[in-house]
Amino acid sequence: MKAPEWPALPSLLNPPGAPDNGDEATPPEDVIFGVSPAMQQVRTRLERIAPTNIPILITGESGTGKEVIARLIHRRSNWASGPLVKVNCPAIPGSLLESELFGYEKGAFTGANLSKPGRVELAHEGTLFLDEIGELDPGLQSKLLQLLQENCFMRLGAQQESRVHMRFLCATNRHLEAEVEAGRFRQDLYYRINVVSLSLPPLRERAQDIPVLVDYFLRQFSARYERPLEPLTPAQMAMLRAYGWPGNLRELENQIKSYVVLGTLQRVENESPHRSADAGARLAGEISPDGSFPLKNVTRQAIHEMEREIILKVLEANQWNRKQTAQVLRISYRALLYKLKEAGITRRRGSLAVQSPSEPAA
Repeated sequence: MKAPEWPALPSLLNPPGAPDNGDEATPPEDVIFGVSPAMQQVRTRLERIAPTNIPILITGESGTGKEVIARLIHRRSNWASGPLVKVNCPAIPGSLLESELFGYEKGAFTGANLSKPGRVELAHEGTLFLDEIGELDPGLQSKLLQLLQENCFMRLGAQQESRVHMRFLCATNRHLEAEVEAGRFRQDLYYRINVVSLSLPPLRERAQDIPVLVDYFLRQFSARYERPLEPLTPAQMAMLRAYGWPGNLRELENQIKSYVVLGTLQRVENESPHRSADAGARLAGEISPDGSFPLKNVTRQAIHEMEREIILKVLEANQWNRKQTAQVLRISYRALLYKLKEAGITRRRGSLAVQSPSEPAA
């Protein structure tokens, strides 16, 4: 059966382009939200606030899918028939951002040979999405506050204000409360854009969703690069679920793209625990006094080291829920308890204690 042709996941780091209707490049909702409790909470909250006209602040680390959520909010809002206009604030130099936002009249400055509408005007009767709003300089913060309060703005060089009607969505990977306390972000603007917030969890806190995302990316890139669809092995999937993903969805997307083209999970494998110096030091102890290197013993020890580290990572990814960890690893709960005891892995009052199998239990 032919795989469904889903649209590609939009790039979170691309500079803003022309207005669109919010449907382009939006993945299916089952892919966006997955199965994790954290994302299901986001879904429930989004369904309640999307049809309203209140401003929404979307927060989360870089690469967690804030733009995807913004598109979905627009698509479900009363402004869906209008454009979705994106502004990537840090991608446009501060000296140009004001004219990009508000536009300018002919002769407003040297080189302004024609009048040009800004992104605010283009978003009329639609949605204005300001990505990484924490990067705005104080002068622009003041003008944006006026726009939010009065729905009015003025082009550079204009003599009178213009009125617009739109939905405001903002996103940031910064802690704006700290920015307000440090004097880098206006408190009154913060309260204006943060009427309702949506906090997106990092990928490491929603490891249950990785199989759904991997399947989506595999189908997309296999079709794009005309490569056969090669599902990951259970061991590879366990490795992905145990990895920390500092780059979140973007890093996972690039990793699967590399896998489709090259056939390896090189980055994750290179950073996997069994390559650590500690494991190497323990393996060195397998060398016999006569200088021989018993391959069978070394191989067995290497497997134990890798197994122990994978179990640790999966435990951490699942907040130390042992039953859930056993399901992820596709072993029985009893088998997991045995392996934890064998590896000397315990958790004491929120901390972690790991012993070498040869060390006595505390």
